[in-house]
Amino acid sequence: MEKYFVGNHAHSLVPSGKRWKLVWHDEFDGDTLDESKWGFRRNFWGKPFETFTNEGVVLDGNSNLKLYLTERDGHFYSPQLQTGSNSFDNPKEMKDHFWPLGRIEKPKFMHKYGYYEICCKLQEQPGWWSAFWLQSPYYGTRWDPKECGVEVDIMENFERNGEVTSGIIWNGYGEMFKEGGRISFQIEETEDGYHLFGVEWSKDGYVFYADGKETCRVDGPVSDVEQFILVSTECMGYRSSGKPSPKLKDAVLPDCFTVDFVRVFDEIDNSR
Repeated sequence: MEKYFVGNHAHSLVPSGKRWKLVWHDEFDGDTLDESKWGFRRNFWGKPFETFTNEGVVLDGNSNLKLYLTERDGHFYSPQLQTGSNSFDNPKEMKDHFWPLGRIEKPKFMHKYGYYEICCKLQEQPGWWSAFWLQSPYYGTRWDPKECGVEVDIMENFERNGEVTSGIIWNGYGEMFKEGGRISFQIEETEDGYHLFGVEWSKDGYVFYADGKETCRVDGPVSDVEQFILVSTECMGYRSSGKPSPKLKDAVLPDCFTVDFVRVFDEIDNSR
């Protein structure tokens, strides 16, 4: 991996042996979220999902985004940020407005291929998880994942044991669900607590990285459509029971998932 410097911010680590250019990024400068870049995921399977919120999003003035776990009247909430949306985000009353497979909000950013990277510090308390991933507006709505997209889980952290998972899934979330390259690995402690997670997405497949080291390669299937970025957190328990996981009751607040930056790079074609 090679260092790529972006102004006076922390450097990226991009795959070596290639030339890269920065095509999209958020360094989280200032004191408010840039909503020209990010929206909120609030629905789950076409219905408002109680645990998803647009609250608890803080820019600390030191170029960090902090996504907080919050509690109110025995229920827990945390935010999900995204640069686009898909048919799962549609309220049910919008289902008859399909074109061709669902009316979605205009994306703020979508992209195809390249290197996608986050610099982040994991949450400390139990009962909620964080993730950095890519999704297509029409994921799972066609037979060929090349045409409708592949969910790319660049980083997911479920437990407070230093374990991180990554991989790809396709064909939706039902009986046809498939996954590839799913691995779990331990991250090593860093001096400042921040970690770099990234994926290189090309026509040849996906290569995953953590803190400058390759962790996994997946040949495919490979999405050939533009996809959007998600930086998300979620409270455990609500999907299965509609109630918070008992683990959340052990969480000592405040607690947050911290993001230093999110960046997208394109490989420069040396033949041109």
